[in-house]
Amino acid sequence: MKKDLDRLMEERGLDAAVVGGNVYGNPTMNYLLNGAAVGGGIIVKKRGQTPTFIHHSIEREEAVASGLELVDMSRYNYLSILREKHDRLAANVELYRRIFADLGVKGDVGFYGMADQGSAFVFLGALDQALPDVRVRGEYQEGLFDVARATKDADEVAMIRQAARLTCEVISETIAFLQRQRVEGETLVTADGAPLTIGAVKREIMRLLAERRLEDPQGVIFAIGRDGAIPHSKGRPDAPIRLGQPIVYDLYPRHASGYFFDCTRTFCLGYAPPEVEKIYQDVSGCVDAVIAASQVGVPARTLQQVACQFFEERGHPTVASNPQTEEGYVHSISHGLGLAVHEEPSFADIPSNTTTLQPGHVYTVEPGLYYPDRGYGVRIEDVIWIDEQGTLHNLTDLPRQLVFEMNGRGSR
Repeated sequence: MKKDLDRLMEERGLDAAVVGGNVYGNPTMNYLLNGAAVGGGIIVKKRGQTPTFIHHSIEREEAVASGLELVDMSRYNYLSILREKHDRLAANVELYRRIFADLGVKGDVGFYGMADQGSAFVFLGALDQALPDVRVRGEYQEGLFDVARATKDADEVAMIRQAARLTCEVISETIAFLQRQRVEGETLVTADGAPLTIGAVKREIMRLLAERRLEDPQGVIFAIGRDGAIPHSKGRPDAPIRLGQPIVYDLYPRHASGYFFDCTRTFCLGYAPPEVEKIYQDVSGCVDAVIAASQVGVPARTLQQVACQFFEERGHPTVASNPQTEEGYVHSISHGLGLAVHEEPSFADIPSNTTTLQPGHVYTVEPGLYYPDRGYGVRIEDVIWIDEQGTLHNLTDLPRQLVFEMNGRGSR
């Protein structure tokens, strides 16, 4: 949480942290700006002090919403620096020298945010050489802001709840849209008699998302039959929608606040084949078993172990016994969720993962079983939040249901 930043900086020996770049696609900038509608800038956080936001002059009024200390970038007259230096790298080094001198930044300084890897390498090396009072620091994984963002405060959870409600609405309305379609034989058809396709359904999903100001930056998964047995197949646009074929619908949109939600449901229209019913029950049971094993203090990697054991006891291959398996259970059980759709905490079942479940964690539980040679896959995904008292809350207000009737045609 943000309240932990000073403690985390002290543990890492950081005197200051600098976050730069555009806001869009930059979770750390978004995190510190508290939803201010700006394009970008530079944030300097000195240990024990409120962060300072160096903003562009044209965004001075929007910057106020950040609640941070504000400095107008025009103070440093960047255009005159460019004219003087005749070189953008030298000009940017001089800009940061002026900012650091103005704010009294010295010592070990960590750098964060989004930038091209090569240009960041060159710039930070030049800055380290040019400023004798500053030691440029970087972190490769589980950095300062990764750890802080892994636990969410009440305001963040409230925004994730909003994203959850709207996401579940879209899923429900997508299914209702499918149920309204006409059926010829085993195929859903449009008003002109052409088969209803995955591409047409996705266009309806985009409309439903837009009505709720939800963005789809990474692409919705809506995959039928064998495509649903390839976990990250987004579905072939020309594939027709047919009765009795399992559809994996994985929706992970971004709310206007910048926070994501993530939910998966697998369902069949009209009826489900017995073999699909069987693995659906196994996947649903695994969701319940993993949630039941989730308690404050439990090693995060334990949840993957629970899932693998659950499936292996029911005869399914898993990555625990064969890390290269392409059928059965083939992925991780969970990931953190927040300003990125995948963030800390990690649930990887590896010895170096010492993370334990803590109050404030928001994470998915998403077991799946995949059998591409048999032509079907099933995944179910809920999102769990652990509150300050250690109580678990399922943020996914959407029932699990395998079969939805079509125009009066029920299960057979």
